[in-house]
Amino acid sequence: MDSRREIITPPNTHHMLLIYRLLFNTLGLLVIAEFIQGIKIDGFYAALIAALVLGILNTIVRPILFILTLPITILTLGLFTFVLNAALFLFAASFIEGFAVNSFWYALLGSVLMSLVSTIGSRFIAGANKQPKRPQYKEVSEG
Repeated sequence: MDSRREIITPPNTHHMLLIYRLLFNTLGLLVIAEFIQGIKIDGFYAALIAALVLGILNTIVRPILFILTLPITILTLGLFTFVLNAALFLFAASFIEGFAVNSFWYALLGSVLMSLVSTIGSRFIAGANKQPKRPQYKEVSEG
């Protein structure tokens, strides 16, 4: 019998990582709303939708707005990015039922805290998902 070795590949975990990040951001948004009195969320479902919408806005709209506002961002040495993030946070709250932000300043604080939560979550999830350095093999016999 001839035997050969095949590399064992883990299943595609990319989708699971996105779900983990979404859930982490959802929980982070709930915690932020609990401690910041100007940000209100009516429950887990509203927080989940808000985290999803914020993720989509940050992925699609934010880069476009960043490029369009690049001159003012350069003039303010990057501080205008905080204004951009707060505006997107406030924009998301304006049309999501169950998610409310009282003012721009609460949106600024919420967006900064949400950025920290997202960064911590991404690093935590990426660290927990590290692949082994050496590939694992299994023996395959041909008959």
